[in-house]
Amino acid sequence: MRLLLDTDPLLWWLADDRELGLMGQAAIADPANDVAISVATIWEVETLRADGRLEMPPEWLDLVAGPDFRTLTLTLEHAALAAALPPHHDDPCDRFMIAQAVLEGYAIVTRDPAFGRYAVPTMLA
Repeated sequence: MRLLLDTDPLLWWLADDRELGLMGQAAIADPANDVAISVATIWEVETLRADGRLEMPPEWLDLVAGPDFRTLTLTLEHAALAAALPPHHDDPCDRFMIAQAVLEGYAIVTRDPAFGRYAVPTMLA
């Protein structure tokens, strides 16, 4: 299964936080699954860190750059689709993730109900 992690599930995974449900934990841990993180999520976390709204250890980027995660870059096609999506959700990071999931065939691991308004598969985090 191809999974794209929303920001909160990624943070819960990295912190070993039990806020991440058992189904999400099992799916991320399963080596048969292709688990990805969007560069938009990296930007979002780093922005929150820079604003002082989130504390993360400096080595957090090394953890997500390791072999357990695939990094999805943003392409022209992702940007165009994100801009063309219906205005159900105004968070640009989430719109980029939705576009990536649609074009690359990923299900988004999330608890955000706004993702359900788009034609993208989701998994409850």
